[in-house]
Amino acid sequence: MDNQIKNITNKYLNSKHRLMDIFHDIQKKSGYISENDIKSISELLNISSVDVIQTLSFYHFFKKKENAKYNIYINESIVAQMYGHKRILQAFENATKTKLNSISADGNFGLYSTSDIGMGDQEPAAIINGVIFPKITTYRVKEIIKEFRKGKSAQDLVNSFGDGHNQDNLIRSMVSNNLNRRGRVIFSGYNSEDALDIIVDKTPEEILHVIKESNIRGRGGAGFPIGLKWQYCRQATGKTKYIVCNADEGEPGTFKDRVLLTELPKRVIVGMIIAAYAVGASKGIIYLRKEYDYLIPYLKNSLTEAEKNNLLGESIKGRKGFNFDIRIQLGGGAYVCGEETALLESCEGKRGEPRNRPPFPIEKGFLDNPTVINNVESLCAIPKIICKGAEWYRSLGTKQSSGTKLLSISGDVLYPGVFEVEWGMTIKDIIDMAGGLDTKAVQVGGPSGKLISKKEFSRRIAYEDLSTGGAIIVFNKTRNILDIVMNFTKFFIDESCGSCAPCRYLTVILKNKLQKIIDGKGVENDLLELKEWGKKMKIANRCGLGQSAANPILTSLENFRSDYEDAVQSDKKYISSFDLEKSILAGAKAASRFPAV
Repeated sequence: MDNQIKNITNKYLNSKHRLMDIFHDIQKKSGYISENDIKSISELLNISSVDVIQTLSFYHFFKKKENAKYNIYINESIVAQMYGHKRILQAFENATKTKLNSISADGNFGLYSTSDIGMGDQEPAAIINGVIFPKITTYRVKEIIKEFRKGKSAQDLVNSFGDGHNQDNLIRSMVSNNLNRRGRVIFSGYNSEDALDIIVDKTPEEILHVIKESNIRGRGGAGFPIGLKWQYCRQATGKTKYIVCNADEGEPGTFKDRVLLTELPKRVIVGMIIAAYAVGASKGIIYLRKEYDYLIPYLKNSLTEAEKNNLLGESIKGRKGFNFDIRIQLGGGAYVCGEETALLESCEGKRGEPRNRPPFPIEKGFLDNPTVINNVESLCAIPKIICKGAEWYRSLGTKQSSGTKLLSISGDVLYPGVFEVEWGMTIKDIIDMAGGLDTKAVQVGGPSGKLISKKEFSRRIAYEDLSTGGAIIVFNKTRNILDIVMNFTKFFIDESCGSCAPCRYLTVILKNKLQKIIDGKGVENDLLELKEWGKKMKIANRCGLGQSAANPILTSLENFRSDYEDAVQSDKKYISSFDLEKSILAGAKAASRFPAV
């Protein structure tokens, strides 16, 4: 047995729940996880090789075959498509002398596509050996590959080309944060550690009361009251309780968590500490999407600083019995892990498939222990609420939507980036704020949200109107609605865990029907079928991904029906996609290869 594998599994106490970490460590050393590695892991962790393989095969960034020296993942989100994805892909293919989803003959370059990497404000973008390369041009592709051929690493290029946007020298990146508007909560200037001085002089019940009175709701999109979630978890029975920060923002068009984790990591940590105090938790996990791997040294440094300052560890702030530690769990590339129970499965070293509920995580979460899961933005707001009070927080936003909301705005705007606004702002004002011109449509909440037309631009961002996790993609009048919908539909197919049959099959059927319409072979009845099949997705799947996978089609049919009607043959009831003449010729060609009898 390989001693290297032994050392890695020993590092994690031979725990099968740390399988994701074991995979990451092996792949960093060897470039991939081999058959022998799988066998060794199976023996050392006392789990079947089938269980090892099913986890390994689920995640986008784990490899079972030898990787190239430089592995290039090109983002193919809708915003990337809008800003020249095809040109960039072609440039990489030409420069590396390879094709998409293959490795070059010399073994130097692997070229792949990926659904979204959290760079909607600076597309086209790619990940090369874990390093983000934003705002790529065809000229820059040539320069990057030329430097790689000289033997330079991806990090070498960052060190030489990086423009110093990030404040900490542990983040060597060419990524810009594009923080375009600071609000009164998340990005207001104050020392979040002051909140810890306040809570240690109060009881957990008093802290719970403040959070409940503030009326803050989860910022992931569902909007469940955070105070209630914390209270239910505190009341749940369990030896160990957990606080999990969901930093797996995989929704195309969302990148606010990336900005928060680089601008305000301490505030995220303090939010988790306050949650731990209120709930009675002793363990914390930051679940970080694999695409943000480059942030790990920076985040680990922030955690180390917190420990040195007695913000983590034992007797925090001198409060006896107040013990709390945080570790980072890196994902493997799976959009569905943004769903909280799929995230927990991933944390436990399994496929990221959503669990059946009940029980809910607040009762049986990580390793069947009571667990609170909040996203990055939610946790960042908590310290300010503790410092300023519930009444102050309720004075912001609307009656049902207290406080502020971070928006990730991208697409056809002059100023893409992150904006902190009070709940209640209209879509029109948002477009104007970001510099949108000749806007035709706005995707609110990413692909799982709603595509709205100009007639709805007076609607407001609020839980009582348009609830959103924060992704706002703007499309001008030159954009083709059906192309947008097709991109989103393919995204859901690629990211489905495949557990539910409707999500596994109906998404493909919907895509094929949409392609038929785009190809000019659609009829009126196809629109009816798209609508009816789409409705079934909402009731036949168990998780949010499956239930919302038809939203791009359903909301675009509702608000842009004329675009569909212009593409179908209204005078026909049926158009065959079967080409008889082409099939006869193909059959004759095939028959010619065999001798006559």
